[in-house]
Amino acid sequence: MRPRIWIWGEPGEFPNYRRALEAAGAEAWVTRSAGAEALCRGLVLPGGGDVEPWRYGQPDADCRDADPVRDAAELRLLARFVRAGRPVLGICRGLQVINVYFGGTLAQDVPGHGRTGGADRLHPVRTDRFSLCPQWRGTMTVNSAHHQAADRLGERLRAAQWAPDGVVEALEHRTRPVWAVQWHPERLRGPDGLALLAAFADRCR
Repeated sequence: MRPRIWIWGEPGEFPNYRRALEAAGAEAWVTRSAGAEALCRGLVLPGGGDVEPWRYGQPDADCRDADPVRDAAELRLLARFVRAGRPVLGICRGLQVINVYFGGTLAQDVPGHGRTGGADRLHPVRTDRFSLCPQWRGTMTVNSAHHQAADRLGERLRAAQWAPDGVVEALEHRTRPVWAVQWHPERLRGPDGLALLAAFADRCR
């Protein structure tokens, strides 16, 4: 059975996430309807604009494309899925939302990780050998298209991957089924992106 996975948004949004999740064996529901919560086994928090800095106790230093409505909705949904013990995967902005939810902070402008020439940057990441996610083993090459990153980690979160400059590229919760990557598996060429999404779909079954 293909697990239903919720992405909060309008039905026409996030087509690349929807296609990637379907290729990974899941059924993606993109909706703002509160009724979807009871019908979905997992939650994906996708990329997008910056989280409002006041939510992690900082003044605005370099916040771009903030969406207060989306912040409030995703943090509310994240709380419900965490309480219910249902799997959550954060991608890029989604990693930042997860870190803020658990009490962490963000670095508001990180040089060298944004897109260049209209395309994602590619760089290696080093993986903690004790990571709970087998798809994160060893050294990988991932894509990068962000200007913010996790700074102080939230409660019960641990870093699982790092870029060469020390930026955290993956997080996992120590006891809950919550994972996050700063890179974009939905548009990463090669098998690694699909493998991560397939593992998440399996966990949602």
